[in-house]
Amino acid sequence: MSAPTPPADRPRLRDRIDSRAAGDESLDRFLAWIVETGIQPYAAQEEALLELWSGKHVVLSTPTGSGKSLVALGLHFKGLCEGRRSFYTAPIKALSNQKFHDLRALHGPDRVGLLTGDHSIHPGAPVVVMT
Repeated sequence: MSAPTPPADRPRLRDRIDSRAAGDESLDRFLAWIVETGIQPYAAQEEALLELWSGKHVVLSTPTGSGKSLVALGLHFKGLCEGRRSFYTAPIKALSNQKFHDLRALHGPDRVGLLTGDHSIHPGAPVVVMT
């Protein structure tokens, strides 16, 4: 499943980011958010998240619409909790713009930037969307 922009009455992921939440605590925070938003993760998503939190690299090759964005969202969340930078790359500008707005809604506008061929918005942000 993808990670849609939550309505105002849904739990906000940005409120769960805590630089003191390392390792399992940050994973617990992210998984609790998934449950509270009503998202039912697929087995491939759960496995990928567990592998990423254990420090392993993951290549997630699943069909379109099967939830790769949720795994990417989890890794951005992990990076924010660890004080690290992460990048979301997309092959076309329209998708980059969509992901930029989605991630700003989820992580907060101060944490997400955009770099495309003709736009640069908050390029020093901890999460950067780019083409």
